[in-house]
Amino acid sequence: MSTPYDARPWLKYYSPGVPPEVDVPEVPLTRLLDNVARQHPRHTALIFLGSKITYRELRQSVDRFALGLRKLGVDKGDRVAVILPNCPQEVIAFFAILRLGAIVVLHNPLYTVSELHHQLVDCGAKVAITFDRVYEKLTAARRGSRLEHVIVTSLIDYLPATKRLALRLPLEKARELRGELTVELPHDAEVHWFDDLLTTKRRRVRQAHVNPDRDLALLQYTGGTTGRPKGAMLTHRNLVANAYQTRAWDPRAEEVKEVSLAVLPLFHVFGLTTCLLTGVLLGGTLVLLPKYDLEMTLKAIKKWKPTLFFGVPPIYTQIIESPDLRKYNLRSIRTCISGAMRLPRETVERFQEAAGGHLVQGYGLTETSPVAIANPLAGNARHVTVGIPMSSTEARIVDENDANLIKPVGEAGELLIRGPQVFRGYWNQPEETADVLHFGWIRTGDVAMMSPDGYFTLIDRKRDVIMVSGFSVFPSEIEDVILEHPAVKDCAVIGVPDQYRGENVKAYVILSPGHDLTTEELKEHCARYLVAYKVPRLVEVREDLPRNMLGKVLRRVLREEHGAHSLSTLG
Repeated sequence: MSTPYDARPWLKYYSPGVPPEVDVPEVPLTRLLDNVARQHPRHTALIFLGSKITYRELRQSVDRFALGLRKLGVDKGDRVAVILPNCPQEVIAFFAILRLGAIVVLHNPLYTVSELHHQLVDCGAKVAITFDRVYEKLTAARRGSRLEHVIVTSLIDYLPATKRLALRLPLEKARELRGELTVELPHDAEVHWFDDLLTTKRRRVRQAHVNPDRDLALLQYTGGTTGRPKGAMLTHRNLVANAYQTRAWDPRAEEVKEVSLAVLPLFHVFGLTTCLLTGVLLGGTLVLLPKYDLEMTLKAIKKWKPTLFFGVPPIYTQIIESPDLRKYNLRSIRTCISGAMRLPRETVERFQEAAGGHLVQGYGLTETSPVAIANPLAGNARHVTVGIPMSSTEARIVDENDANLIKPVGEAGELLIRGPQVFRGYWNQPEETADVLHFGWIRTGDVAMMSPDGYFTLIDRKRDVIMVSGFSVFPSEIEDVILEHPAVKDCAVIGVPDQYRGENVKAYVILSPGHDLTTEELKEHCARYLVAYKVPRLVEVREDLPRNMLGKVLRRVLREEHGAHSLSTLG
């Protein structure tokens, strides 16, 4: 039975040159790199703090590192953990793992020991690749895991020679900077050094045979429909498809001429697909920043003149509000797609006035590789919406309790998405997988509606996920940590609006009889178990919590109370 969504009314609003469908080649993800390395070997692939690497050099490093991994026993299907910030080593490791048919597992270097331990144990990683500043944390987190080998690198290894020499000068400033970039490992550390694995005799490595449609390229941990992170299984075809879809969305993009600024972390699938994979598909140059820093970002824009700049709303907001903005020319930037949270219209208008290019809002999930919906780049953007489905992507609205019941156009319901970028399921979680995959469609858990002309607007999140600076934060995970404190009887966690971060974490706490607890004491407790952006910024002690007839805490009521209090304060 046909539905109003089958007519795909959004197609008429595609930018000129954007196709309704994209042809997705049945190739391993490494083919994107191999193609551009063959066609444009001398073109700059990566820029890292002034150091440049060509596509030929990148492919050679990938093959050498793959040989090194093979000597450590890495084979097809093995999971290899990568715990690195944006740096050349992360890119080399990513493609080298895939060259062997193994599976990349990306981790945030800022994770706490307990967070990292859960993911290492769950994925069963055989080898971990990290940098010296995380080694101590990894040593504690690996206990009880299947890790056999740890490979360590340092961020200073890929600095230009002059900068490496400067860091060795007997000056206080040099010592401070060196301390920020690297640390000494214990003398008895049983590790392999990244550079040592690159000393293998240069030769091409044959790509392991993979079935792009079935074989996994990436395990990306996400909360999915519950708070405990699960590994989203993304195949080679999922990621190849999303790179082609993202590239097709910008028909003005030219091969070998684009420069992308990687402020987004590559360990998150948003940065991985939009910055790295789409950039490689274009044969472009990727400028890697190891962390987001406003001054560093503005200087990189001035020096390298990026044309593509993917990000999250807080980044664009901070740039346009910088008191030093007039010192920097943003006019090289042509295309920006923002995700993860609502993009304010004021931010769009002010950024486009400063840069001259297009800044539009998009939507996606880890489970969709991640880009699924975006606003057009050629004048048809509607900034109150998240846009229209991308090429080869379908979307529909269904009843929140029955995915077979299609909602009429203009009515709210759960958003479903179907396309070649939709994942295969959660690692070792068949029940969770069955809950979200429905005959090829993914149930996003987000409540939305479609206008008659095909634009989708998010109304609320079915899940109570909190979005802090583009990162998903799951209330139940934080609540579990808070409840471990002996002074806490009960608690609830919600997200509350924040101008710069999108949302802040707010905790409501009921104290156990006879106990006292300060906000700082609770924050210190949480910081021992949670990465910094998950630690509650706001804490409110209450006598009780709003609940439904079954005793479940009503987070929606807490959000309404917070909003009403904020309005009364403003009034």
